[in-house]
Amino acid sequence: MATTLQPQISTLAEFLALPETKPASEFIGGSIEQKPMPQGQHSRLQLKLCNLINDVAEAKQIAMALPELRCTFGDRSIVPDVAIFRWPQIPFEPNGDIGNTFTTRPDWIIEILSPDQKDTKVIRNILYCLRYGTSLGWLVSPADRAILVFPADQSPSELSGNNKLPVLSGLNMDITVNDVFTLLR
Repeated sequence: MATTLQPQISTLAEFLALPETKPASEFIGGSIEQKPMPQGQHSRLQLKLCNLINDVAEAKQIAMALPELRCTFGDRSIVPDVAIFRWPQIPFEPNGDIGNTFTTRPDWIIEILSPDQKDTKVIRNILYCLRYGTSLGWLVSPADRAILVFPADQSPSELSGNNKLPVLSGLNMDITVNDVFTLLR
């Protein structure tokens, strides 16, 4: 469950000056909320989804999936479970290393519900990203074995079983909801 920390911090700049917390804290609506500590299923899905996406997208420099990456844009600083960026959106240092600071929204956001986590807070973050230009959001619910899909400019839909999941355009990936939850094994 998210907890609100240090309500005296009122600006994004003040928040960004604070040291990082574990688990990560996010700045949303003028307050600081700490994310829940990831548990086994959450961590496993996060790792496997990043690997699966990067296996398809990274070598071809199409996109990159990053776990627990701080993304600061608009008036929020959030830490999606998986943030996927198209290659041109990724900040690189002059020497070719990936940059540390991401000041834009992800192109695709994946959130994985942890036990006792409020889905409305996570949905609000996905909707916020969509308002800033994110193309696709997934809300993965291990307990329900279902995934809410949030395509840009379309109504969300709940998919389960052998329903094929939409992915970021340009990625040659065929994945179903069952495929995602098979990653838990």
